[in-house]
Amino acid sequence: MAKEIKAMLHRANTRGSTNLGWLQSKHSFSFGSYHDSERMGFGMLRVINDDQVAPAQGFPTHHHQEMEIISIPLQGSLKHKDSVGNETVISQDEIQLMSAGTGVYHSEFNASDKEDVRFLQIWVLPDKIGIKPRYDQMNFNPMERQNNWQTVVSPLDHSCPGVKINQQAWFSLIECKSELQFLYNHKKIGHGIYFFVIEGEVIIENHDLSHRDGLGVISTSSVSLKSHKKSTILAMEVPIIQES
Repeated sequence: MAKEIKAMLHRANTRGSTNLGWLQSKHSFSFGSYHDSERMGFGMLRVINDDQVAPAQGFPTHHHQEMEIISIPLQGSLKHKDSVGNETVISQDEIQLMSAGTGVYHSEFNASDKEDVRFLQIWVLPDKIGIKPRYDQMNFNPMERQNNWQTVVSPLDHSCPGVKINQQAWFSLIECKSELQFLYNHKKIGHGIYFFVIEGEVIIENHDLSHRDGLGVISTSSVSLKSHKKSTILAMEVPIIQES
């Protein structure tokens, strides 16, 4: 059987944007005042915001419900506080996941009063609604993603490593050397994989991608990649339709 691939390409310079002075944000999918009917998400993946927050500034206390919210710091540190008693700081090589469930209030502020914080804010629709809000945070050894996929998010009902998400979804990071050829193998056949290039230049299934480009792939088999230079890539594997 021939390999079948469907792809959704989003160039970095086509993303929506928000400028609030203290916040500079780029949106891969429709968010806030940015709306594009062709960019409403990728399966259960609904938001990828590339946020930069000024020193000592941040998102004041606000409410979320029935959403899985993942924060991945790229530079600096974030200070988190929520209504279920968590008060923490997350930094580079750490990942935070908040299952909003029936409802939670939280705030996110730059933990530094001297330098900006940059982080990815990612939203995924939940597998089950009405669950109790939960919080997960974990530190990851960057050496374990050198030229190798490191699983950093995995489902609640699986024994895979990573912070736990209320969805049949897996996130993986890789930091690859130049001219490396490698594969992404589905955790679950039938899922889609959205690749986000944090840094570098890569080819993914004959598509050339660079800094902050995104590519959603639905494939009948593994996905092939090749790095042009040293690169960091985030792969987000999600159901394309809600599973029963």
